[in-house]
Amino acid sequence: MNLVSLKDELTNNSYPGRGIIIGKTPDGRKAVAAYFIMGRSVNSRNRVFVEDGDGIRTQAYDPSKLSDPSLIIYAPVRVLGNKTIVTNGDQTDTIYQGMDIQLTFEQALRSREFEPDSPNYTPRISGIIHVEDGKFNYAMSILKSNNGDPSSCNRFTFAYENPVPGEAHFIHTYMHDGNPLKSFEGEPKLVEVLADPNEFTSLIWESLNEENKVSLFVRYIDLETGSFETRIINKNE
Repeated sequence: MNLVSLKDELTNNSYPGRGIIIGKTPDGRKAVAAYFIMGRSVNSRNRVFVEDGDGIRTQAYDPSKLSDPSLIIYAPVRVLGNKTIVTNGDQTDTIYQGMDIQLTFEQALRSREFEPDSPNYTPRISGIIHVEDGKFNYAMSILKSNNGDPSSCNRFTFAYENPVPGEAHFIHTYMHDGNPLKSFEGEPKLVEVLADPNEFTSLIWESLNEENKVSLFVRYIDLETGSFETRIINKNE
């Protein structure tokens, strides 16, 4: 798989929806996770990321404009021991609870499928980072309808061992803007990671469509100590 420009992937797509990026810094010392959300409706755009313990959650920026919290209010990031979970919905809790009783990432997601938001049937995308003894591996998952047919759920898991420094994988919910929105297809895209968390955060945020972007989370995790640095940007401030 050829490495593609993350900047180009984002600037050339006005609506990738929600996206997860996981990889390793060029010096090989840190794991990197990023998650962004976008929105087209007033309800979707009326959100911010806030820190919640070691993770984050979404909340309404203006509670008076919150019309339906069911698919937009959730914890995108939670930490379970040496595992960091990143998802685009409340399946974060499903993975956390499942792995807490020794289920695998894939097993925990067996009880879930795509979102019930006809006609889009938004895919559930998820990522898991496992740090141990100065090393890490990660996996990504997408649960999506069968080409828009909600009677069938297609499940894909991609696992990455001994990640290459300076590389990451990027998965998002939609191929591009449209009505209905077409689900992501293929493997997660191979993209670059920058050494500096501020520069990487700026690269992502500035490349997202100005009208549709809502919030961005970026975390750099030290593989030796497990300590981390977090960046959060909200369009609504």
